[in-house]
Amino acid sequence: MPAPMNRTVRRALLVTSATLASLALTAPVSLAAPKPSPSPAASGSPSARASASPAGSPSASPTVAPPANMSTVGGTRLGQAGTQVAIAGGAPVLPKDLTARSWIVADAESGDVLASHNAHWRLPPASTMKMLFADTVLPRFPKSTVHKVDPKDLAGMGEGSSLVGIKEGETYTVHDLWLGVFLRSGNDAVHVLSAMNGGVAATVKEMNEHAGELQALDTHVVSPDGYDAPGQVSSAYDLTLFARSGLQKADFREYCSTVSAKFPGETVKNKKGKTTRGTFEIQNTNRLLSGDYDITQYPGIAGVKNGNTTNAGATFTGVAERNGKVLLVTVMNPSKTDHNEVYKEAATLLDWGFQAAGKVTPVGELVRPQGAQSSAQPGANPSSSAAGGQAGGAGSVSHRPVAGAVAGGRSGGMWIALAITGGLLALLAGGAFLVNRRWPLPDLVRRRR
Repeated sequence: MPAPMNRTVRRALLVTSATLASLALTAPVSLAAPKPSPSPAASGSPSARASASPAGSPSASPTVAPPANMSTVGGTRLGQAGTQVAIAGGAPVLPKDLTARSWIVADAESGDVLASHNAHWRLPPASTMKMLFADTVLPRFPKSTVHKVDPKDLAGMGEGSSLVGIKEGETYTVHDLWLGVFLRSGNDAVHVLSAMNGGVAATVKEMNEHAGELQALDTHVVSPDGYDAPGQVSSAYDLTLFARSGLQKADFREYCSTVSAKFPGETVKNKKGKTTRGTFEIQNTNRLLSGDYDITQYPGIAGVKNGNTTNAGATFTGVAERNGKVLLVTVMNPSKTDHNEVYKEAATLLDWGFQAAGKVTPVGELVRPQGAQSSAQPGANPSSSAAGGQAGGAGSVSHRPVAGAVAGGRSGGMWIALAITGGLLALLAGGAFLVNRRWPLPDLVRRRR
C-alpha cells in the first residue's frame, strides 16, 4: 500500500475508534447556561474583589455594534468592522446565514486568517476563557498529582455555575480535574486548580500576563472560569490564539478531544462500615465533538472549547482536520436563537474554510507569541529539558497530531460502535497532526522554560 494511502487509512481508523470508544455507552446530554453574575460588590467573591477591572475597561455587556476602532494585531483588515474576505478565482462565497457578532476562520498551521467578521470586537467570552486558563496552568502540575479538596477551594463561584460535581473532603488527581474543566466546563474544577496554583487572584494575574505574551491584547481576565464579570472580555481573534497555543501541549490536546470519561464520585459507607467510591460518566459539551439530537459530529473535529452565559451568549472555538488541512474557527454570540446555533455556524464556517483554503488571499495572520524566534526551523525537536520534563507530565509536548474525533460523514457514531472490535482501540495512542508549522515548537517550549 502506498505510504500516503497507508497514513490516510491509519488516521481514519484512529479517529473512528476514538469516537466510538467514547460514545458506545453514553448518549449526549445538554448543559444549561449559567445565570448572570452579580456585581462584585454584591457577590463578594474572591475573584471579583481580587480582580476588579481597571478604570476604563470595557463592560461585560457588549454594545450593539462593534466599535469604529479595533485592534489591528495580525493585520489592518482584522481591525475593521464587518466581514473581511478576499475571494480569488474558484473560491466559494461565504455562507449567507451567519448571525454571530464575531467570528474568524484561520489555518492552524500557517496562521493565515482566511476570513473574519469583527475579529477584534471585545466581547464576553464565557467558558472559552478556560482555554487561556488551561494554557496557563496546565504545565504547572503533573497529571498524577493528588489534591484533597478544602471547602475554601470552592469559594467564590458564581451562582448557577456549570459544575462537574467535586465534593469537599474528597481527593482528585489533576487528570480528573482537567477532565472536569474540558468535558463539563466545571467551574468547581477551575477553582480547585486555581487554589492549587496559589489562589484565584494569582491565577487571574498569570492569565492576564500570559495573554500579553501571546499578544492577545483584546483580553482582560477577571475570573479564571469565564463566568460573567464586569470588565471580563476577549475576542474571536484572541480565543483563536489561546486555542492555537494550547494545542501545542499533548495533555491539552488529549483533554479537549475526549468525548466522555469516568469521573470520581463521592465516598460512601455501606451498612458494614466499608467505604467505597464509585464513578460516574461525564461527556464533553462540545456538540461538534459529542453530537446532539439536532446536530451530528463534525468530520475531523478535535476540540477545543465551548461556552454559554447570559452576557456572552453562546461561544465556541474549534479545530478540525480534513485532507491534511487543519483549521481553527471561533464563533461568538449568534443572534439566531436556534438550539446549538453556535455549533451550526461553526460547522458552516469550517466547511467553507476547507473548500476555500488555497483559493482566498489571507486577510491577516495569527501572530506568534512575544519572544518566539522566527529563525527556528519547522519540525525541529524540542529540547530534552522541555517544560514538564517527565513523560506524560503536564508540560509534555508531543509532535503527534490532535486526534480527530470523527472520520466519515456527519452520521452518529453510537450505532456503528456496536460493530467495532477491540483491536481498533490500540490505535488511540497514534495521535494525528502537528499544528503551527510556521510557529516552531521548540521556541514555545524554550519560552515556557
